Amino acid sequence: MALDEPGDKDEVFDDRELTYIIEKELYEKVKPIKVDYVDSYMGAGFDISSSLNMGATCGSSCSC
Repeated sequence: MALDEPGDKDEVFDDRELTYIIEKELYEKVKPIKVDYVDSYMGAGFDISSSLNMGATCGSSCSC
């Protein structure tokens, strides 16, 4: 995950007062995508999963 501005090749989604941007080509390969924020004994961060089970957990300093 990274902060970015949308471009011509991006898909833009708004959910729960957040805006998500993903490349259209990548989105077609991995949709649907689910983004959750988790806080557990192992730490806190974003949990990103898709229908392809490409799950990644990102803390505050990740670059996934």
